[in-house]
Amino acid sequence: MKQKHLFFISAMAVMFMFFTVRTGYGFNPADLAKLKTTGHCPSCDLVGADLSGAKLPKADLSNANLSMADLSNANLSMADLSNANLGSAKLPKADLTQAILFYATLSGAHLSNADLTKANLSGAYLSNADLTKATLSMADLSGAQLSGANLTNANLTNANLTKADLTKANLSGANLSGATWVDRSTCQAGSIGQCKK
Repeated sequence: MKQKHLFFISAMAVMFMFFTVRTGYGFNPADLAKLKTTGHCPSCDLVGADLSGAKLPKADLSNANLSMADLSNANLSMADLSNANLGSAKLPKADLTQAILFYATLSGAHLSNADLTKANLSGAYLSNADLTKATLSMADLSGAQLSGANLTNANLTNANLTKADLTKANLSGANLSGATWVDRSTCQAGSIGQCKK
């Protein structure tokens, strides 16, 4: 009886560990296969997936969980990433031109040298994101949360920063010519007078 009880507890512990690892730290292999086969995977679990160099133009990844995924050098131009979770994802040199990222979570994401020209980032969460040398020209960042973001040498020409939160953002060397915003107080820390119309 005691042996059966110990076996049951051991089996439960293994199941718990598998469930925790599967849902908390790993992606769903079936979802990854679906994305690779169809080029679309809305609401999929792709946590930590290696998608570096992936060619996914116009992909539907809305509401997908891509947190901690590696999307370095990926082509996501015109992709739908609305409401997607890209927290702490690696996106250096990714092509996100005209991508739809409204209300997406990109907190702590690595977007250095990424191309976000004409991307829709309205309402997106980019707090503490690394956007060093990123191209955000003509991007819609209205209402975006950029607090603590690193925008060093980023290209924000003609970007829409209306009501964007740039508290403690690093804007040193950023090109903000033609950028629009309503409240100048959102464009202070680190900008040192660069926020000019």
